[in-house]
Amino acid sequence: MNKQQLVDIIRKRRTFLCVGLDTDLKKVPAHILDMPDPIFAFNKAIIDATAPYCVAYKPNLAFYECFGVAGWTAFEATVEYLRTNYPEHLIIADAKRGDIGNTSAMYARAFFEDLNVDALTVAPYMGEDSVAPFLPYKNKWVVLLALTSNKGSADFQQQTLADGEALYEKVLKTSQQWADSEQMMYVVGATKGDFFKHIREIVPHHFLLVPGVGAQGGSLAEVCRYGMTNEECGLLINSSRGIIYADSSSRFATVAGEKAHELQIEMDQLLTERGL
Repeated sequence: MNKQQLVDIIRKRRTFLCVGLDTDLKKVPAHILDMPDPIFAFNKAIIDATAPYCVAYKPNLAFYECFGVAGWTAFEATVEYLRTNYPEHLIIADAKRGDIGNTSAMYARAFFEDLNVDALTVAPYMGEDSVAPFLPYKNKWVVLLALTSNKGSADFQQQTLADGEALYEKVLKTSQQWADSEQMMYVVGATKGDFFKHIREIVPHHFLLVPGVGAQGGSLAEVCRYGMTNEECGLLINSSRGIIYADSSSRFATVAGEKAHELQIEMDQLLTERGL
């Protein structure tokens, strides 16, 4: 999916919601655990219920890798189910990969060739040669960590360097020399709402993947006030726990769909206000 296709889907569906598939078997409804592949069964129900109200899904690899082969099989099944049944939805593998060049090349092959996801989160802190192997893939996205939503982001990302810039600012500015807004997005946490105005001055045209709305307390309205662009929207707002664990009964999927719909209605209004 290229950038224009993503913008078109946002306009068509009137939403820029990304549903995070952080599937924790300690939190899913009890009856799901009796199924042969409970992770995939849960994901499938969530996807079917929320698909009309979102444009992307973001499975977090930690929630799959912790189960070894069974978890990886569930992840592959989830990607295949999305590819087959919801091909217009962007699939973001939240794996936060990044290593020396030859290792990154193997990560890129795994996610962009073998699994054929649309986007992959990448840690930039080993520099250009650790990111470059992900970039040659046509219509695939590198989602670079810039300013994350966790409290610990202050430990390094917000620290001021010798030249007066914060580390996250250096990441944003330097990485634009590696790829343009057709290939690269940035992760910017919703809990850092007051940073969005400045971030948009640095990266006015890139899409931002924004976790932290919902359970982490980020404000959708504040993020959109400073982070949304007038031409392309420029935002993918991720919500995980606030949607997928909104209910623990047999109605869990229905309630998840209702929560996603609530966000879609709010996003529709925000898009309309921007003339999108």
